[in-house]
Amino acid sequence: MRIAVSADDPNGLDAVVSPHFGRCPYYILVDVEEGQITSVHAIENPYFNQHAPGVVPEFIRQQSVDVMLTGGMGRRAVALFEQFGIEPVTGASGTVRHALSRYLSGELAGAVPCRESRSHARHETSYERDAIGRLREEADMLREQLEHIERRLNQLLS
Repeated sequence: MRIAVSADDPNGLDAVVSPHFGRCPYYILVDVEEGQITSVHAIENPYFNQHAPGVVPEFIRQQSVDVMLTGGMGRRAVALFEQFGIEPVTGASGTVRHALSRYLSGELAGAVPCRESRSHARHETSYERDAIGRLREEADMLREQLEHIERRLNQLLS
C-alpha cells in the first residue's frame, strides 16, 4: 500500500504534516507492507503556488497512491479521491510518523471536508491567500490539537 502525506518540508517521516493537501509544498510517499514501512521519499507539489481544482488529486493518482493523509481538504477533492479509488483521510497533524502511526492503528480514519471548503467555490479563502494564511491555518489546527490533548490528559488525571 502506498500512502501520501501532505507535508510542509521534505524531511521524510520527520516532516511536519501540512494542514491542506493542495497547498502543501511536498508530499511524503510511504510504502507499507504488512504494517511495516518499506520505503519513504518526498516529492515536490508541482501545483503548490497555483490553485487549479482537480489537478492535485490527479497528480497523486499518478503516484500510484492508495491513501491520502492530510490535515484537511475540500469537498470536491474528497469526491475526486474517492472516484479515483484513493482513500482520503483528514485530521492528520504533527509529524508524518505520528500521522502514519495513527492511521495504521485505526485511530485516524475518514475524511471530513475542511471548514474552508465551502469558500473554495470563490477560488480564494482567508487561509489560502498566501503563506501567512497557510501558517495561520496550521496554527489554528495546532491549537485544536492541543485542546484535544489537554482534554484527554484531564480525563486521564481525573
